[in-house]
Parts: sequence; C-alpha cells; structure tokens
Amino acid sequence: MAKAKAPRRTLDSYTVKGINKTVKAGDCVLMRPSDSSKPSYIAKLEKIDCDSRGANVRVRVRWYYRPEESIGGRRQFHGSKEVFLSDHHDVQSADTIEGKCTVHTFKSYTQLDAVGNDDFFCRFEYNSSTGAFVPDRVAVYCKCEMPYNPDDLMVQCEGCTD
Repeated sequence: MAKAKAPRRTLDSYTVKGINKTVKAGDCVLMRPSDSSKPSYIAKLEKIDCDSRGANVRVRVRWYYRPEESIGGRRQFHGSKEVFLSDHHDVQSADTIEGKCTVHTFKSYTQLDAVGNDDFFCRFEYNSSTGAFVPDRVAVYCKCEMPYNPDDLMVQCEGCTD
C-alpha cells in the first residue's frame, strides 16, 4: 500500500531568506531563473504552504510574461517594464523568490514620479496556449493609430508627425 502524503499547511506569510522581506498571497515577486543570464521571472503569489514540520515551503504562483516571451513577441508600443498576467500557474519552492516587486496598472504606472527597478506595469491578460490578449485592443493616441508606450514622450508622433 502506498504511503499517504502528509497534509500541507497554508501559511499567511513567508520571510524570504537573504533579504529578510515578508511576502504573502497577492504579492508580486521576482523569481530566480534557472539560467542566471536571464532576467528574474515575475509572478503573483496565490498561496504559500509548507509540510507538517513547517519545512519545505512552496508557493503557488501565476506567472507574468514579458512581451518577448509571448507569441508575437515585443512590439513597438510595449514598454520596457511591461508584463502580461498569464493563465500559467505553477508551484515553486519558496527558496526561488529573490524579492518583492510591484506590478502597477497602466494608469498608475504612467503617474509614477519615478520608476524603480522593481516597478512593472500590466495592461493585458495573456492566454499562454493561444497567444490571445484581453483586452484584444488598446486605446490609440494619434493618427497613425499606435498605442501609447509610456517609455516614449508623446510630444509629437514619430510615425505621423502629429
């Protein structure tokens, strides 16, 4: 007979080793990639649990994708700090958390006085299997009908000179 799995216990929070910051469900975090030459992955914590001894802490995450990780890749209007909230969920060791970050709404991101290294923004949800975005359209801001890229100062459109 197979040995029954020990029940896991849900945790309210977890203190990240090395940086001594506490994270909880709902927080956005930077996750260490297996290839150190790649940038940190960005995820939203959905659940934190541990085994019955309080060890082996795991986190259930919902991944954010960068434009270059999506079907279709990075486009001209994607900001350098833009990410897409995906339908891709995973369970990871809590030891892979590198730190906390903030994923702002597009509107709140454009109103920041200063953008820090750990600030990102999201204006789309992304279906990782079909490559579809929600919403499937964004507002455009000039005659050439390009969406707004918050990295570009919109004084005069480079495409249509409006």
